[in-house]
Amino acid sequence: MKKLLSVILLLSIPLFGCTNGESTGQTQGDDETEVTNPSGDEEKVVVDIVEKFGHNLQNVSLMGSQEEVEKSMQEHYGETVSPQLIEQWLTDPLKAPGRLTSSPWPDRIDIETKEKESDHVYAIEGKIVERTNVEQTVNETPIHLVVEKMGEHWLINEVTVGEAEQGDSLVYTNEEYGFEFTLPATWKDYSIVMEKWKGEAVTGEGKEEGPMLSIRHPQWTSENPRQDIPILILTIDQWDALQQEKFHIGAAPIGPQELNRNEKYVFALPARYNFAFPTGYEEVEQILEANPLHVNVD
Repeated sequence: MKKLLSVILLLSIPLFGCTNGESTGQTQGDDETEVTNPSGDEEKVVVDIVEKFGHNLQNVSLMGSQEEVEKSMQEHYGETVSPQLIEQWLTDPLKAPGRLTSSPWPDRIDIETKEKESDHVYAIEGKIVERTNVEQTVNETPIHLVVEKMGEHWLINEVTVGEAEQGDSLVYTNEEYGFEFTLPATWKDYSIVMEKWKGEAVTGEGKEEGPMLSIRHPQWTSENPRQDIPILILTIDQWDALQQEKFHIGAAPIGPQELNRNEKYVFALPARYNFAFPTGYEEVEQILEANPLHVNVD
């Protein structure tokens, strides 16, 4: 009887061994199928962080008070940017990426290249894409980002913004008065409206007048007017008399703003030309900030 039991036990050992081996093999196989490409998942996390940061740029206005800018950065950048970098930006907010004007605004970051520099660092090259209400893309600005793993989280820890690459522009040329005006491509098919400005003498006697040229946006309609770009054209003598307050143009307590001049004429922006804040006034302000009026030099 004892011999019989011994034989049974000996025969059972290989069977149990095979069973265990097969089971172990299946478990190892399961483990192998569960292991995905860690660098691929890691790269996706980094890309998601940069894209989220890009979409939040429009939510951070850099023109508010220090308290407002700090609150906005913490709220919209806190999950994607390192505390050290946010603190650095707060010392000089105008050097930080964000929104400077109502229009155009930063819409997103388009990633062009991504490179894993080490186990904890990715370098990203891309462009900040800006847009307006009427145009998907106005200009693109190169941006370089360094995304680092800090503890359990990946965060943007370095940002370098390049010079904006302006979209195609167009130029209005006025040969009669000798000047050119650069417009963004979104103003294609603009129109020119000619009117007259009138000036009243301070003493109540005598009047001055001259041409006023307005560049009108192609989407302007009588039902939905947009902001024009008005240009007063004065002779040099008229401008000197205006500066001497011998006459005034309009009821505003301040005078027109000189845009440029040539030997015969001064080109000026009327005072409070956008007092009603019509649609597109922010875009016109930005156009004027770029000093777009150039005089023809013979």
